[in-house]
Amino acid sequence: MTSGCSRRSACGAPRLNRGVMYEKEHPMNDALAAELKSLKQRDIETRERLLKEGKLYGFYDDEMQRVHIENAKALDHIISVHGWPGVSMVGLEGCRMAWFIAQHAICTPALQRRFLQVLEKAAASGEAPINLMAYLYDRVRFNEGKLQLYGTVLDWNANGELGCEVEDPEHVDELRASVGLPPLAESLAEHTKEVEAEGGKAPDDFESYKSAATRWAKQVGWR
Repeated sequence: MTSGCSRRSACGAPRLNRGVMYEKEHPMNDALAAELKSLKQRDIETRERLLKEGKLYGFYDDEMQRVHIENAKALDHIISVHGWPGVSMVGLEGCRMAWFIAQHAICTPALQRRFLQVLEKAAASGEAPINLMAYLYDRVRFNEGKLQLYGTVLDWNANGELGCEVEDPEHVDELRASVGLPPLAESLAEHTKEVEAEGGKAPDDFESYKSAATRWAKQVGWR
């Protein structure tokens, strides 16, 4: 599994407002923003250490999985108490930190699906940027083994290149533009450079890599 990173409902892709409310009458929840920052920082610090130890690429390290599971449970509790941490509650950066945690909640399918539903509502009400919804939409879709809508989750292909499979290749850039994302080719080039800079490389045995990814997805309950 790579570190890069749409769930489509029966009635089609969600049509949400692109606007975001950046100001509200009630004060920010600074304590909650600090908690989200701490959760995100734990994720980042663990990732950076595993990268230095050469344990980040090629397989999903057990320690990284534990961090993602514990962070997901913490975010679930936050949402149960406060709802989605929107821009009026924790500011734009706080909202992005909540999304970061949700995006990495791949070990807990039920929670990540719940996060998507809550984030969709937050984006629809202007409490979260719509591009965050698009990333999480694709992440859930990818985990379920389905085609993506926006093309935001990249993975290795049989040719040893990073890419993604989307529902509508002809119109994917239009869909991306509708949620404020740049053209797919631009994002692909940028992410490829990032992976190469970190020392990431295609798996030596692609079939084994895909089989292991499928086994993991079944084991945790995505498929």
